[in-house]
Amino acid sequence: MTDMLKATALLATLSLTALPALAQDTDSLEAAWLADPTRVFNAQEVDLDALQWIARPLVVFANSPRDPAFIQQMEEIAGEFDQLVERDVIVIVDTDPAGDSALRERLRPRGFMLTLIGKDGQVKLRKPLPWSVREISRSIDKMPMRQREQAEGRDGRIDG
Repeated sequence: MTDMLKATALLATLSLTALPALAQDTDSLEAAWLADPTRVFNAQEVDLDALQWIARPLVVFANSPRDPAFIQQMEEIAGEFDQLVERDVIVIVDTDPAGDSALRERLRPRGFMLTLIGKDGQVKLRKPLPWSVREISRSIDKMPMRQREQAEGRDGRIDG
């Protein structure tokens, strides 16, 4: 199996893995993210309200984990996850339109969609095509809260 196929298989698996009952226990969601900020969370377990003022959710929607745009986006994220971690980004995926996750209901994607939500809980960016981590990072770095974090000499990671 080629490295690209292995990476694709890994990313597809990540998009389908779930953290048990996180939606029921917001402290567990925060603790799980703080313990492993490179973990990809399933939308079924995430309550956006629990992340307000803590993290910047980056939600990747697709109608299937086999969607080429989804695969491309997840490969991009996996390749430069450290840049997202620096900016307090939590990556959330939803590849099951029949699952009716609260995120899917709230954000109403049509097919592939990349959505960046600020720490204030407001949608900052919606894109119908994959974006590079560099483009995502630049968008975050323009946000007033991120500029304040940088001015205070913090890299964005909250203290655990």
